Amino acid sequence: MNNILQSPWIAETRRNHALEHATIHLLSEKFPGRRMGGHSNPTGFFLIGDLPTENVREAVTEALARLQNGEKQLAIHPGCGTNYIVSGAMVGAAAFVGMSGTKSNRERLEKLPLVILLSSLALILSQPLGPALQERVTTEPDPGDMALVDVYRVSDKVHRIVTR
Repeated sequence: MNNILQSPWIAETRRNHALEHATIHLLSEKFPGRRMGGHSNPTGFFLIGDLPTENVREAVTEALARLQNGEKQLAIHPGCGTNYIVSGAMVGAAAFVGMSGTKSNRERLEKLPLVILLSSLALILSQPLGPALQERVTTEPDPGDMALVDVYRVSDKVHRIVTR
């Protein structure tokens, strides 16, 4: 698994994902309650949200510096899609297990309380797994020799952050 995570395309995406999260943490402090999201790739990330370009540039620059200074916690974000995927997969699997063996709608209805219980337990158990997966797989908080190349507006609510 480590070989896969260290392949150039994936490693750069993981570093950019960490920078994306760190940037969103900093922008969320400056713009509390503002909705933001992102999408990382090997050459940078897209930042979605109604934000001034200069504030985005400042936040990315600070986020990179703070990651370079070892603030690894900035790489983990509670709103990361990884958390939602883990929770959804676990709840879906619990529902699948709970409904196994049913052949009719009546049997499904009878098993519904069990499915709700299993799904709730899966949701509770999934809560620490998403951040753990971010920490170990989907982000890399050490930016290495990453450098910020450009920050520019793509559309009204989308910025492109380019790294190398």
